[in-house]
Amino acid sequence: MRGPALLLAGIVLFGLLDANGKLLSGEYPLGQVVAVRYAVLLALLLAARAVWRGAGGRIATARPGLHLLRACCMMASAACFFLAFQRLPLAEGYLVFFTGPFMTLALSALALGERVPVAAWAWCALGFGGVALAVLPRLGGGGEAEALGYLAVLAGTFTFSVTQVVNRGLRNEAGAARILFWPSLLGLLVYGPLAARDWVEPPPVELAMLAANGVIAGAAVAATAAAYRHADAARLGPWGFAALPVSFLLDFAIWNHRPDPAMLAGAAVVVLACVMSERAARRPRREWRDSVGAQGIPGGKRWAPSAPSGSAAAERTAESGRAP
Repeated sequence: MRGPALLLAGIVLFGLLDANGKLLSGEYPLGQVVAVRYAVLLALLLAARAVWRGAGGRIATARPGLHLLRACCMMASAACFFLAFQRLPLAEGYLVFFTGPFMTLALSALALGERVPVAAWAWCALGFGGVALAVLPRLGGGGEAEALGYLAVLAGTFTFSVTQVVNRGLRNEAGAARILFWPSLLGLLVYGPLAARDWVEPPPVELAMLAANGVIAGAAVAATAAAYRHADAARLGPWGFAALPVSFLLDFAIWNHRPDPAMLAGAAVVVLACVMSERAARRPRREWRDSVGAQGIPGGKRWAPSAPSGSAAAERTAESGRAP
């Protein structure tokens, strides 16, 4: 159970990161919150490498273009989720975020030419229907701010999904150092000037909250990376759905926000659609594996299955799509 326990710890930490960002968003501008997070995370990484030589693996990369694209998507995702949670409860934002696997499936088909079964597309459509079931009753009375929040979380989920596709091109570059260093460095260069321009002087407690974002992000990445060293993605995937109840609990504990029946029903539909679309997408790979297992693989080649994508939260934590 060590792998699931570590993954749950990472999910809780990511929930705390989003809740802390939501608390800060009422007083501090986007640039300041995100720049401080990147600065602290970069400082922690460099300090760890100074103490433990080579911690996290190599920083140099043979794929600078992909790392640049990944870093840009992560910066855009960070900005979008900050703006979304400024306007929406955590649980509503997380529910929309769980459409990430559906977007990743579509992007993989378009960008990588992967074959997607018709059943998987049908489950994707049902998943978006679940989001509509939860969200549409709110759009009428929430005003422009809430509508902008939903647009922001959709945009953030899309850029996160692009990150997942880019990650597939970086599979051979193992280690956490590259994953953290390049987005943190580029993010600090982009958001640092915005933070300096719009800086709001925080009292000591809120300065600690700003800095805590970087610490929490680093701890979340470390916990979930360790989880995937102790268990495979297929086993850990279902645990990613713990992010939804965690967001419900944080919403209730901090803001006294309770999910209504439409939200709970929509969440159930989205979770079902995520599980079933993943099963539908994996079935052809299993059938191909069984057939070559029975007939033999020509040319002495080894068969290497693609890792299952799992839930949005599991992908996010496994590959750090939304962190830092």
